Amino acid sequence: MSDDDDDLGQDEILTEEMLWERIPEVTGIERANTFYELSARIYARGQYDEALALAETARDIYAELDPVASNDGLAQAYSAIGYNLNQLKRMNEAADAMSKAVDLLRESKSPMAIDLACQLGEWWYSSKEYEKTIECMRDCVQEHLVEGNDAGAANDLHLIGCALRELKRYTEAAEAFQEARALFKRMKEVINVARCDQKIAHCLTELGDAEGALIAAQKSLDVFATAHDHHRETYSLLELGKAQIASNKAEEGLATLGRVLEYATENSDNRDFEFIIEIERRMAAVMRTLGRFPEADEIERRLQSVTDVLEVTKEELGN
Repeated sequence: MSDDDDDLGQDEILTEEMLWERIPEVTGIERANTFYELSARIYARGQYDEALALAETARDIYAELDPVASNDGLAQAYSAIGYNLNQLKRMNEAADAMSKAVDLLRESKSPMAIDLACQLGEWWYSSKEYEKTIECMRDCVQEHLVEGNDAGAANDLHLIGCALRELKRYTEAAEAFQEARALFKRMKEVINVARCDQKIAHCLTELGDAEGALIAAQKSLDVFATAHDHHRETYSLLELGKAQIASNKAEEGLATLGRVLEYATENSDNRDFEFIIEIERRMAAVMRTLGRFPEADEIERRLQSVTDVLEVTKEELGN
């Protein structure tokens, strides 16, 4: 065994205390690596503020070194900063840091770049930066397709579709979901195909294609009902109900929305009032088209009491 192997073996068994003691004794890239290792260990304990500070120190040291030798270390430091900021719910800052890591890794043609880029896309989406999500994930799609990674490309396209849908670019969103669906179907990913169908139904309803939306919503509902996936079944029922209403099948749509409401309220310990309100408002609107004005009025009267509470809560949180 060489001296280098001896050093490596010793590094692998260094305790956290030994790493702290090592800091005054080392310089350059070894010092940066020590701070990075400490950051990783403290991150694992959930002490994100301290881990962030250590990762930032590692970054500053790497940044002062020869780029050829320190590029990957600098990228790792930026990714560590990103993960800590993410845990601290500082999403925009986390995405900015991860973006720097991805750029550095792509520059050095590191295979780690694609995984971090996918993580970055999810963070941009969580930050409601939908244009940045699309830009980031389109690069990922191409890289995954070149690698022959259909699963990665399908997930990328699904996220692109979600971002386009948030931007109300429904035609493009439906196309992205169709591309993702084709890849998921090729891999026989039944649940993921149905997830795409549910979102395609939403886009088609918004585009005025009620018949297409009915077909897509029913397909997704069939899968989730067969899988006994009641959570996803609820959202497929919602899309089916919306499509039925758009197809001038008001009575059928109202009955379907009633089933959605039953599913949404079956768990007494965890009710999503905003979702329930959305469903009941849709039901009230359909009742009005059917001339059932007293029932619609009663629903809206009840909902006002709930929304009053929710609005006050949001104001209090803002204060």
